[in-house]
Amino acid sequence: MGCDGGTIPKRHELVKGPRKIEKVDKNAELVAQWYYCTLSQEKLSRPIVACELGRLYNKDAIIEFLLDKSSEKAVVEAASHIKSIKNVIELNLTDNPAWTGDKGNTKGDKYDDIQSARFICPVVGLEMNGRHRFCFLRNCGCVFSERALKEIKTETCHKCAVPFQEDDVIVLNGTKEDVEVLKRRMEDRRLKSKLGKKLKKPKAETIVKSDVLEDSPGPSKANTGKDATNVNSGEKRNIAFCKGTAVEESPLPASGKDSKNASGPLKRPATSKEEKSEAYKSIFTSHSSAKRSKEQSSNWITHTAYYF
Repeated sequence: MGCDGGTIPKRHELVKGPRKIEKVDKNAELVAQWYYCTLSQEKLSRPIVACELGRLYNKDAIIEFLLDKSSEKAVVEAASHIKSIKNVIELNLTDNPAWTGDKGNTKGDKYDDIQSARFICPVVGLEMNGRHRFCFLRNCGCVFSERALKEIKTETCHKCAVPFQEDDVIVLNGTKEDVEVLKRRMEDRRLKSKLGKKLKKPKAETIVKSDVLEDSPGPSKANTGKDATNVNSGEKRNIAFCKGTAVEESPLPASGKDSKNASGPLKRPATSKEEKSEAYKSIFTSHSSAKRSKEQSSNWITHTAYYF
């Protein structure tokens, strides 16, 4: 068996038993939830947003996720319920004055306190490190500890005085039970918003239709629009447009046959059809004066239409 040198193997070295369930370190889990973005796994940096289920994200990561429309986009369960930027709320956080960040441990020879947090509750002063339950208000985005909301019961925000209800309070990084309750509320809100939009659409359509009916011209308006007539103080003025020129007649009374003639185009007067004078005819080339005889034209000139 290869036991050279008189070594005696023990039972646990030869027989493999059932594997032990690996336990997740609680401190590491809290650090991952409260110090890192749920989507990009990078450190949280302002602006910080939270979804309706109480998870923390970097706003830049959410925008990149929503803008990525490629087919190779990986489906992330942590952000599958986020369809637009309206589904997240930007948080109004309060800085911790005792927070030094990475400046105090540049060399790596100092103790790194995991429990120290970057943000605190503005009412009680508890650090937001996962040891205490924290909530934020959906209306304004202000973050408070759950202890502050229970001890000081008000209907307005402690920081910005915006009114809120119990449904507007969302627990940050809550338990599975909290997430289920928040998920139901989220679905109810989205259903109500869809129903509200559907109810608004038919109302808007009816208003538009009524406006169109009011603005549509009747038979009398349609005729007056085509004929371009205006009636003022018993007189009627008719303007007819013919090949870019306007002919305006003198005001005539709007009665009898004149009103019928006003609706149609003006006819050329009968005088235009009579014979023209010789002076008028001599303007055109068809007149006899424009034609020259063979004696008047010389041979060396090119014959034109005037010659014939």
